[in-house]
Amino acid sequence: MEQALQVESESIPYLLYLPKAYDSSNTNWPLMLFLHGRGESDGPLSVVAKWGPPRLVSRGEDLPFIVASPQCPRADSWQRPTQQKLLVALLDHLERTFRVDTNRVYLTGLSMGGYGSWRLAADHPERFAAVVPICGAGQTEDAGKLKELPIWVWHGTEDRAVALENSTKMVEAIKAAGGTKVRYTILEHVGHNSWEAAYATPELYSWMLGFRK
Repeated sequence: MEQALQVESESIPYLLYLPKAYDSSNTNWPLMLFLHGRGESDGPLSVVAKWGPPRLVSRGEDLPFIVASPQCPRADSWQRPTQQKLLVALLDHLERTFRVDTNRVYLTGLSMGGYGSWRLAADHPERFAAVVPICGAGQTEDAGKLKELPIWVWHGTEDRAVALENSTKMVEAIKAAGGTKVRYTILEHVGHNSWEAAYATPELYSWMLGFRK
């Protein structure tokens, strides 16, 4: 479903997926917030389903999550304050409007969305049960804020768009800060599209669901 949330003078469009059993039960569902990469800023909202969880559900897979996949405009980026504010507003809206298990809210993103995931998780670690940043980059000074979060980082060794070093530095900083819940998958001989392997890994979703706030 294509949706849009108006926040003051700004709007954030997003794709919304509800599990097939959503309407037939009174269950509160896990929520996954997915942040796309730069390439999906161009075009209609439907292009957000090019990769990742929205792609899976558009092909008929039934994920056990409510999946919200917003679109970032070309002139902005997920890690900037304007979009970060809108993402928090979107989370608030989703938790108010749908049957969300607020102890099982998960965050993931690829490339620019990986950058945005690191930023949002560091600024609001209390909002998430687990985070999966893929081929992105964060700020090592945020390690202390992230050390208690379960985080699964993915990156390809041959990435020429966002260097592997960016993820390695974050993982090392979190561990140095005392974090013991960070997991790191380095994909040998894989370029920037490490998200294809990550989101095709069934364990990724069971790993997320293994954590509650």
